[in-house]
This record gives sequence, C-alpha cells and structure tokens, in this order.
Amino acid sequence: MTFAGKYGPWALVAGASDGVGAAFAEGLAERGLNVVLVARRQAVLDDVAAGISSRTGAETHTLAVDLTEQDATSAIVGATKDLEVGFLACCAGADPHFEPFLAQPITAAEAMVQRNCMAPMQLCHHFAPAMVRRGSGGIVIFSSGAGFVGGPNMVAYGATKAFDMVFAEALWSELHDKGIDVLGLVLGKTDTPALRRLEHSRGQLGSEDEVPPDAATVDEVIAEAFANLTSGPTWMVGEQMRAAAQMFGSMTRNEAVRLMVQASAAAMGGD
Repeated sequence: MTFAGKYGPWALVAGASDGVGAAFAEGLAERGLNVVLVARRQAVLDDVAAGISSRTGAETHTLAVDLTEQDATSAIVGATKDLEVGFLACCAGADPHFEPFLAQPITAAEAMVQRNCMAPMQLCHHFAPAMVRRGSGGIVIFSSGAGFVGGPNMVAYGATKAFDMVFAEALWSELHDKGIDVLGLVLGKTDTPALRRLEHSRGQLGSEDEVPPDAATVDEVIAEAFANLTSGPTWMVGEQMRAAAQMFGSMTRNEAVRLMVQASAAAMGGD
C-alpha cells in the first residue's frame, strides 16, 4: 500500500505555522497527502500553505484556531466535517516563557494543559474512529524530554509532555492492532523559531538568526519521524535524547529530579 493509500487522503497538522509542525506538514504533502494546517496566525498559515502547495502540488486548507481555547476542537471538527482525515499530527506545544510556576498567572498553566493535553486527546477521540473503521491511519503526538522528570521553570510544560508520552503509549496499546500507527515522538532541544526567540530573550543568543548550541535541526527531527512511523509506541529523536532516556531510566525518581535541578542551574549560568 502506498503512503497516501495508508494514511490519506487528508492529514491534519495542529501547530503547523513554523518549526517542526510546518516541516512535518510539508513532509506529509511530499508523500501524497493533502494537508489541513492548524495554528493561531492566519497570515503565517497562508504563507506556509502556499509554499507547500507550490512545492508539492498538494491541496491545503488553513484553520486559524487557538488551541488554548476550550472551543478549539469544536472549531476544527466543524471545519473538517467533509474531509476524510487519515493522519493526525499534534505538533503544537512549545513553552515560550520558561519561568517559575509561581512567577506566571495560573491561566498560563491552564492554557498549556488545554493546548498540550485536552486538544490532542479530543482530536484523537474525534478522528481515530474513522481510521479504525477503515483499518488504516496514523497518529503522531509530539512530546519532549521535558516530560521525563520534573524540573524548574517548566512545571506545567513538563507535566503536559509527560501526559503526551503516556497518552500516546496507551493509545498505541489500543489501536495498533486495528491498523493505526500511533507514535509518541519525544524531541530534545530542537532549532525552532520558538527556541531561538526564547534563548535570545534570555540573553543566550546574540540574535534570533543564531543557531542554539547542541540543538537538533528540524530536518533531522522530521527525517527520524517519517523513518519511524511504525516504531511505536514511542520514539526518542536523536542520539542525545536516547542517551538521556537511558540515563534517567537508571536512576531513582528523586535522583533524576535533583540532576534536572543541577542541569538547569548550570544552563542558566547558576541563577
């Protein structure tokens, strides 16, 4: 079966405006799928969609939806009711702040939970039944090494990414024998616009044109993602992330948390 035959005709990519989301959407289009691009910024989405269409010939739809809003999934469901979506990718989820939990309003954490936990869960619950009836489809949920263990300045973010990892694993356990490829894709430090903005704002980069040190490229992440769509339930992206997973797995939870505290202090220059 071809890629498009197995996963098409449409893919929906949540968090498709830049970084890994936009690149993953283009990778799907290159493989013969039409793509629905979902993110907050309509103008940016339109630019991404135009580029994908011109380079691949794929049909695209754009949906300007804020995934932190409680009615986000309803808006997506309504806009895609006439499309056969055989592939779902939940790519949104970066933390633009990296600040202590108590330094931010509780609404920031609530928005993180809505975007990183509620929206993926709701989207999977809506789109997966049609995949099961058809006997084929794909679901990829992007997670992060921040979900391995709790650490400072990413209290809610790390917790939501732990949810994403376990949710993907559990969903795989129920759907993999029904023809659905479910993959929890765990990323480490990745050179995205969001990371460049964050590190520049904290004085760690001289400008947003610089490449963050020790960061994987988006191309590297996307290549591993497509090479391992059937390697679920979980795939750690990059040698560094696989080594980190092995290291944390050899520790007690308490040891791992203390290591994260030390690593965070060192990365922030000891503050």
